[in-house]
Amino acid sequence: MIKAEFGIIDKIDITKDYSGYEPETYGCIWISDDEYIDSWQPALSVMQTYFHNMDRPATGLARWGVTLIPPKSLPAFQDIVLSDPRLSTDENLVLLADKIREAIRGGNYMIHYGV
Repeated sequence: MIKAEFGIIDKIDITKDYSGYEPETYGCIWISDDEYIDSWQPALSVMQTYFHNMDRPATGLARWGVTLIPPKSLPAFQDIVLSDPRLSTDENLVLLADKIREAIRGGNYMIHYGV
């Protein structure tokens, strides 16, 4: 299984390159990339994000890199996760929904580590 990891950035540093792998720093949880990200791709592709740092605006998730998800994109991401019917059977998906909810409440960016 290939993992996609998601965490919360407590305070975004607009000058930092986040491409280093630091899942513990951001309290990352994981979901199965091949199970979920592929099926969510059409909806994710319109979500505004940044790849690796704040100087690289993008859309969707960097499948083979690092994505910064700004607070304004989190409600759309939350809708994607909550509308997935597998939410009721996958504890990791529930943890992701909880992590998104926490980031929204705190007005935080999220970080995604791709495969």
